[in-house]
Parts: sequence; C-alpha cells; structure tokens
Amino acid sequence: MIYKEFKINEEGSLDYAKLTVYIQEPSESLSISKRPLLLLCPGGGYAYTSDREAEPMAFAFMAKGFNVGILRYSCAPAVFPTALLELGRSILIIRKNADEWQVNTDAIIIEGCSAGGHLAASYACMWKKDFVAKALLSDTDDASKERLRPNGLMLCYPVITSGKFAHQGSIHNLLGDRYEYMKDDMSLENQVNSDVPNTFIWHTFTDGSVPVENSLLFATALKENNINTELHIFPEGGHGLALANKLTLSNGGNEDIPSAAPWVNLAATWLDRFF
Repeated sequence: MIYKEFKINEEGSLDYAKLTVYIQEPSESLSISKRPLLLLCPGGGYAYTSDREAEPMAFAFMAKGFNVGILRYSCAPAVFPTALLELGRSILIIRKNADEWQVNTDAIIIEGCSAGGHLAASYACMWKKDFVAKALLSDTDDASKERLRPNGLMLCYPVITSGKFAHQGSIHNLLGDRYEYMKDDMSLENQVNSDVPNTFIWHTFTDGSVPVENSLLFATALKENNINTELHIFPEGGHGLALANKLTLSNGGNEDIPSAAPWVNLAATWLDRFF
C-alpha cells in the first residue's frame, strides 16, 4: 500500500486540513492496472470530521479493490466555500499524481456522509462555477475546468436541504454570520444541474437527525435533470451509521444495524462500473 498525506491550504483553511490517500500497490500478476479512487468526506455537522466515517470506511472499500482518499476538511469557524475549495484542490492533487498512483482519471468518485454529504453534493453541483475555477486554476476556460470534474457521487445519509427538513446546525456552521442571506443557496435540491455525475444515495427511514426527506429531495432533483441515480432507503437505524456494523460502533451508540449494513456491498457493486 502507498500512503501519502498532503496539507491543504486554501484561503480560510485551518491547520488540520489535509488529504490522505491510500493506493493499492501495483502488481504484474494482476490484470488491473489503473483503479478508481473514492474520495471520502466524513460527516460531523461541519463542526468536525468523524473518525468513524474515515479510515474504517476507507479500508472497507480498499478491501473491495479501490484506491481511497480521505479529506479532513476545514469546519467551523471556517465557512463556505473553504471546504468546497479544499475538495476541489484534493481532486487536482489526485489528477496530478494519477499516473504515479495508477489512478483512473475517469473514475474519481466523491463520497460524503451527513454534512460531508452536503459538501460532496455541493461540489458535484458547483464544480464548474467560475468562483471555483478562479480560486483553484490558472486558466478558467471550459477545458481547464474539466480537471475539477468528479466522475461519480456517493452520498450516505446526506444533509441536503436548508428548508423544512434541514439539519440547521450543519447549515449554521457552514455559513456562520452569512446564514440568513446565504441559506437558500445551500439548499442543494435547487442547485442540481446537468453537470452532476451519476449518483448513489442511501439513508434510513427512521433517521431522526437528518430526515430521509433530504435524500428524497435530492434524488427527485436528480431525476428531473436526468442524472442516473441509485437510491436505497433502509427501514431502520438512526443517523451516522457509517458501516452500520460493530467496526464503526460508537461509545454507547446504536449503529450496529444489520438491515442497513448491506449498503457497502450495494455501493461496491455500483462502483464496479468505474473499473
């Protein structure tokens, strides 16, 4: 395994912001040469990034054959668009090193849990906007912007809306003093466009922190924009399940939910299209 860390230092970034990558060692005995890379954005309400949604999930997908990255993005008091630009910078780092790491540059998939899902979905909706390109690229023509493109989007119980079903704490942390006049812009069901990549989403029906309507609203918007989407709603389980098994059980928590645990294999099957 190849292990690399990169400090991310965009305007407003906090000292801990970093990208960690885990790359499968190439082998002449394997028919696979270049592999997809799944870039994880852990949740945490834009207040922190969860350990439970970082390395344990990374290693689960490495075991399925994927290269994996983890972005520890800047949270409050950092505000929008700091984390979004850190995600864009991470994609540029991965593309720059793709040949050395044998990463398939047509198979860079961004993943997010909870507020990390809001970050990943925000980027999927906004990566082509001029403010992103101006911050991250020397040239802002359409050809240059293509380097910022994510090739797939995976969302685990994501924060999506700033409306009726919002997780208000996440949106407040993301926007700080600009909450009142920017909150509508952060309601991502209204930001979906034709540049959003194919998407995989899962949620639980009984999530009491980030209501399932967040995923339903986003999936509906994806359908309206003809974005190919796979959506799974599991019947039970609270918020922040991570792998939904004992490996990501929190202290005193109740995240070991066998009926939701199949999401990992379902996601891996969806990801197989990128090989």
